[in-house]
Amino acid sequence: MPTRIQASTPFDLSVDNVVFGFDGERLQVLLIRQGLPGEDMESDRFHMAVPGDLILPEEGLDEAAHRILSNLTSLDGIFLKQFSAFGAPDRVFAEKDREWLTSFRPFPDRRVITIGYYSLVSMAEYRPKPSSFASRAEWCPLEEIPTLAFDHNDIIAAGLKKLQEDVVHHNIIFELLPEKFTLGQLQRLHEIILGKELDKRNFRKNVKRMTEVVRLDEKQEGVLHKPAQLYTYKKPV
Repeated sequence: MPTRIQASTPFDLSVDNVVFGFDGERLQVLLIRQGLPGEDMESDRFHMAVPGDLILPEEGLDEAAHRILSNLTSLDGIFLKQFSAFGAPDRVFAEKDREWLTSFRPFPDRRVITIGYYSLVSMAEYRPKPSSFASRAEWCPLEEIPTLAFDHNDIIAAGLKKLQEDVVHHNIIFELLPEKFTLGQLQRLHEIILGKELDKRNFRKNVKRMTEVVRLDEKQEGVLHKPAQLYTYKKPV
């Protein structure tokens, strides 16, 4: 049975980061394996989770999001956007999470309200490394995500929904691509995020109207098929 919370019980505030990456074929999410100081770092006793931790009293939300992501995965200087808050009274009290909470948190019975951020990275340009209580940091295809700690499956679903909305109105999708990309990769990424096929001719016509998408005097190298034209994205000044 979930722990019952009294109205006067203090609560903690945390940040959870949903880090999306694209490998050229599939959208992936960065997960950490929860661990404990001094234990076997390969232990599978605890569930995978999105990178998250408690906010320090002197921190702002964005500051905390950057620090926590850096502390747990060594990722710095990446795109971060706040998208929602999660405050269900029993969100951290499932039986599957009790051992880790009681071993690591000073007040494991406190309610935790978390601020969700999503991050976008080009997997070709960033190499996450686990640290702090993260014993592993690894990419997982979106469609293969297992049961995670706490309500992190719900947080990923909400982050994806917000990403789908933002991709339609903003150029943030280019954060997921390498510096040089093909129009085929750009279309594939749009289709994966939006969950639907796009007409190739119309898509390319719309992209070529974008002054920020610049055609390079280069083509793909080392591919078995006919090399495709390469493009880059120039952020507006």
